[in-house]
Amino acid sequence: MQKRWLIKDQNPALQVLLSNALNIHPTVAQLLINRNVTTVRDAKSFLFADLDGLHDPFLLKDMDRAVRRIKQAREHKEPVLIFGDYDVDGVTSSVILRRALEKIGIKVINYIPHRLQEGYGLNHNILDLAKEKKVKLLIAVDCGITAFGPVEALNRIGIDVIILDHHEPPETKLPEAYAIVNPKRKDCPYPFDGLVSAGLAFKLSHALLGKVFPEDLDLVAIGTIADVAELNGENRIFAKEGLKRIATTKNLGLLALMDVARIKGKKLKPSSVGFILGPRLNAAGRLDSADASLQLLLCEDTHEAYKIARTLEEHNQNRQKTQKGIVEEALSIVEREVNFKDQRIIVLSKEGWHRGVVGIVASRITEMYYRPTIVISLEEDTGVGSARSIDGFHIFEALTNSSRFLENFGGHKHDAGLTIKRENIEAFRESINEFARTALSADDLIPVLEIDCEVPLSHLSNNLIKLIELLEPYGEGNPVPLFCTRRLKVKTPPVILGKDTIKFWVTDGETVVQAVGFGMGKYIDLVKDAGRIDVTYSLAIDDWNKEPIVSLQLKDIKES
Repeated sequence: MQKRWLIKDQNPALQVLLSNALNIHPTVAQLLINRNVTTVRDAKSFLFADLDGLHDPFLLKDMDRAVRRIKQAREHKEPVLIFGDYDVDGVTSSVILRRALEKIGIKVINYIPHRLQEGYGLNHNILDLAKEKKVKLLIAVDCGITAFGPVEALNRIGIDVIILDHHEPPETKLPEAYAIVNPKRKDCPYPFDGLVSAGLAFKLSHALLGKVFPEDLDLVAIGTIADVAELNGENRIFAKEGLKRIATTKNLGLLALMDVARIKGKKLKPSSVGFILGPRLNAAGRLDSADASLQLLLCEDTHEAYKIARTLEEHNQNRQKTQKGIVEEALSIVEREVNFKDQRIIVLSKEGWHRGVVGIVASRITEMYYRPTIVISLEEDTGVGSARSIDGFHIFEALTNSSRFLENFGGHKHDAGLTIKRENIEAFRESINEFARTALSADDLIPVLEIDCEVPLSHLSNNLIKLIELLEPYGEGNPVPLFCTRRLKVKTPPVILGKDTIKFWVTDGETVVQAVGFGMGKYIDLVKDAGRIDVTYSLAIDDWNKEPIVSLQLKDIKES
């Protein structure tokens, strides 16, 4: 797919200011500027992020009320019901919160709804369990911000509700809960609104117990990264410190899962969570009940932990098979039925598609065609769908604009979920595409490579790469730095290695550097035939069985 190269504007004056003040390389300074880190104070916080940079949890609106009500539950010896979502963020935040409540002697009952039987969010099914367990306080984590009916029903039977959620609040009013802790509330003065529910649970734990418990940071990092939160502000601290904690975790379930997934003892990066741990923890909730993931992270017996971890591994393999079949069917429908001139948003629906994987399928279609995609699983007269978007298009706003055709919806800028009647799908497709025809230009539908700097090969060194590593961990909102160099001559014939990887050497006439393109074998003829090429790449050190050398990790190649 054609890509647009967008080289970010350089700011030499600010480069000098930051590099002199912090004694950092000018290139590192420019990378910070490109990530909207433009003051010495912010740059210092970004580069040297640690737990001292966390904000006071009581700055969150209603945090004082939530703490007061929980302490009241302890005084009256009331059990507390934690109602969590079935994804990784919901499970990890449920565990973090349970640990905090148990530290002060509260009996905790955990409940996670079944994705297929109950759907997303706080629902009326919880009423009978709450009455049976004599619950007077329910805490909804990673859900609840739009649960008007269930909150009202719980209030009617004398149960107070605390909502701990990070999803977009309704525009006009909020549920009548005892406390609503959500940094996206318009009346919330908290200085960082990017926390996910695992981060909010950590904040509530801090407020309730009067101090931070670093041993919880492993789960905070997993919830934050798996929910694709932007890794800036406090999320950067959680990811940076939490990844270290995962490597030394005492959580028996997490240790077993890492062993089964074959990453135990390895250096962990956000991708280890996003592509290895997260999918396995998510797999149970996608295909069956997320209780297995919850029990894994609460497990205190090594034998049982391994048993559950192997079950999650099996769920993940089944999820991959199910997903592969649906992706193939979805691609076939796109090729047959989607008119890309008229439809800037792909809306697909089919009977029998597994509701637990439609979000992943939507992501795959979005990646392949670079268009916002909504995939709907139909069952009788109702469809349940997931939406995924592209850069610069707010899918939640698009759904809001077409909400008259939806039974329910919720989500974020990049992803969302919805429920729709079968009879409304065609009208919804037309409505949301009418909105997209105005909101999305033709250029918006061409993927962009945002390039940090154009640099000569002579500027690249092992030392510079190590300095750039100060920006880790990379992730949403803090992408891996990209560079480009133009008019390079291909020094050696390109060769194809395993997994469609292309490898060759390039030179600018003075410096010679290795270039490797994973999955880029299709570029071999261009590289062979072009007189000179322009390349976009990230940087790595190749130290495989030889002296460490600079390696260009190619992202795109164009003929000069």
